[in-house]
Amino acid sequence: MGLPDDGGATADAEFTPEITVFTCIYCAYMAVDTAGALRIKYPADIKLVKLPCTGKTDVRYLLEAFEQGADGVCVVGCPIGNCHHVNGNVRGRSRVKYTRKLLNEIGLSGERLEMHFISGGMGATFGNIIKRMTERLQALGPNPLKGAREP
Repeated sequence: MGLPDDGGATADAEFTPEITVFTCIYCAYMAVDTAGALRIKYPADIKLVKLPCTGKTDVRYLLEAFEQGADGVCVVGCPIGNCHHVNGNVRGRSRVKYTRKLLNEIGLSGERLEMHFISGGMGATFGNIIKRMTERLQALGPNPLKGAREP
C-alpha cells in the first residue's frame, strides 16, 4: 500500500478532504501496493474499500460514502478492455456516471465523484489521481452532508 503523506499538518491547516477510494482487487489495488513499494506519497485522508471488481460498485455504496462523511469518492479499476471480469469496469463506469448525475441533481456536485482505469504498475499515477482529487475537493470545500449527519 502507498505511503500516505501527512502533509505536515498544523493547527491552522486548510481543509483536508476525506476521500473514499473503491478499488478492484486486481489492477487498481495492485497500483496502490505499487505506490507503496515505490514510496510514492499521496494525501493521507483516504479510505480504501476493496471490491472483487468495479462492476460490483453499486450506486447505493457510492451515495452511502457521501452520507457517511466522505468529501469525495474515487472508483479505480482495471483499464478498459483489460478487466479480469470482462466488462465489469464498463458496468462500474456507467454506475459512476449515473451517480454523478444524481449528485448534481441533489446539489452535492458530481465533481466529488470520479473513476479512473489504471494497471497494476501505475503506482505513481494512483498517487497523482489522489493528489489532483484532493486539490479539487479543497476548492469545492467540505461535504455539505457532514453538518447534517446525526451523531
